[in-house]
Amino acid sequence: MAIFFQEQKKEAFLITAETLDGISLQARQSPRLRKNCNFHHRDDDICHRLLNAMEPASYIQPHRHLDLNKDETLIVIRGKMGLVLFGNDGTVEGKALLKPSDPVQLVNLPHGKYHTLVSFEEGSIFFEAKAGPFLPLLPEERALWAPAETEEASAHYLVFLKKLFTPEESGSALQ
Repeated sequence: MAIFFQEQKKEAFLITAETLDGISLQARQSPRLRKNCNFHHRDDDICHRLLNAMEPASYIQPHRHLDLNKDETLIVIRGKMGLVLFGNDGTVEGKALLKPSDPVQLVNLPHGKYHTLVSFEEGSIFFEAKAGPFLPLLPEERALWAPAETEEASAHYLVFLKKLFTPEESGSALQ
């Protein structure tokens, strides 16, 4: 029996392949093609830990977290995802292909660094940890040089982001 977040109270629960399948199914059915499974209990908790299922057509506008306490750690646990790092002007400064089977599957992002993730496989899921509380992104934390998720141009920008990665890449090193 899979135990999903909605059933979780304050007891431990196992995260099984069935649990991951359920989160992925919810992501596929979501308009944004993403679904969080939070382990923290409230938005004001001091530590946020969550699974984030992300499908290949999902777009996350590049963003940064300016709060000095908002470094974040991401670990890809299923699928294949591309991390893209940007300068303040939108220049691509680095990229890494992250997969559970590769030597590099984890990244620690410092606060203030513009970044985004793209999914290359259905059912991709990453674990994220960062300090709470949850606060919506401020305008200066959103990359104004990139389209918002709701803009029509976001689909073209997602294609641009994915073309940064070639099929031949082994994907382990930040390039």
